[in-house]
Amino acid sequence: MKHPALLLQQRRTGLAGPSFRFWLIASILLLLSSLLQHARADEYADVLQLHRAAKHAEALKKADQYLEGKPRDPQMRFIKGVILADTGKQDEALASFVKLTEDYPELAEPYNNLAVIYASRSQYDKARVALEMALRNNPGYATAHENLGDVYVKLAGQAYTRSLQSDPATRSVQPKLKLVNELQALSSRDPKAARAPAAKSASKSGG
Repeated sequence: MKHPALLLQQRRTGLAGPSFRFWLIASILLLLSSLLQHARADEYADVLQLHRAAKHAEALKKADQYLEGKPRDPQMRFIKGVILADTGKQDEALASFVKLTEDYPELAEPYNNLAVIYASRSQYDKARVALEMALRNNPGYATAHENLGDVYVKLAGQAYTRSLQSDPATRSVQPKLKLVNELQALSSRDPKAARAPAAKSASKSGG
């Protein structure tokens, strides 16, 4: 039942007709959308918390249960890919990130994590291409910039090594290779993977 005072106010302001009903429906839809986003955020947080607690099987199970109802949700698919990569299931993680780049080519993070897997397999050309795509989508993505620099160092080392193998007497290459080796020693780690879901994907997390 509508409150009489509200009805009176509606008559005075001209909001008792269809325009008011439309505004009310829109407000309800906006509230439901906000509640749904919070519920989804809780689901993401629960899976990530299980993963951080080393309960990887439970985290994957919960992610799969969520994706049964929302199979296209990019946030949860990204989280699942991170868990797969962290638990050594590189082939499954690779397939997961590849599919994400196909379904959501505008996102940067899946390309970055693809590059991490490629680099771990010494597939530096593929890693470079993936990182360039990440930076095309997000030119300010600092992690991808750093990773691309590390990949360039690896590629330079491979090129200089091949040059020396072809002509061991080449003197100009040796100091360059030495410098590259020093750079590799400074960054003696794997490229950085994105750990959190892509914020830009929230609006596209449909079922």
